[in-house]
Amino acid sequence: MSLSIRIMDDIKTAMKAKDTVALESLRAVKSAILLAQTESGAKEELSEAEEIKILQKLVKQRKDSAAIYTEQGRADLAEPELAQLAVIEKFLPAQMSAAEVETAVRAIIAENGFSGMAVMGQVMGLASKQLAGQADGKTISDVVKKALSS
Repeated sequence: MSLSIRIMDDIKTAMKAKDTVALESLRAVKSAILLAQTESGAKEELSEAEEIKILQKLVKQRKDSAAIYTEQGRADLAEPELAQLAVIEKFLPAQMSAAEVETAVRAIIAENGFSGMAVMGQVMGLASKQLAGQADGKTISDVVKKALSS
């Protein structure tokens, strides 16, 4: 079942349950998907990879907003962001732990014989492609820096 259909089903469920947080989150996801479809100029379905990128972008926005609100002592604004984050994360594939990401990055480095910080861009490209949807870019970047500097 495509993400669009799952989102529509969950919107209906949230409306029936009068769950405003879930409804707001799901509408944001639906809106982002529709925007991405119209940007490409065609009404074709998005690929699963594109859908995951959209979801990751929405999750990152919520995390960043919640962090800013928390820094400013505005827990009242951070809580809804975190609640929406939890709803959106349900649609993402299971995220890898830092240890799993490190194992994958070290395997990429070993397979290609990379060493030194000069090849960080190449390692990031391969790691990002291989771990797409399973780990966020910041985690991958931190692990790559650590692996190449040691």
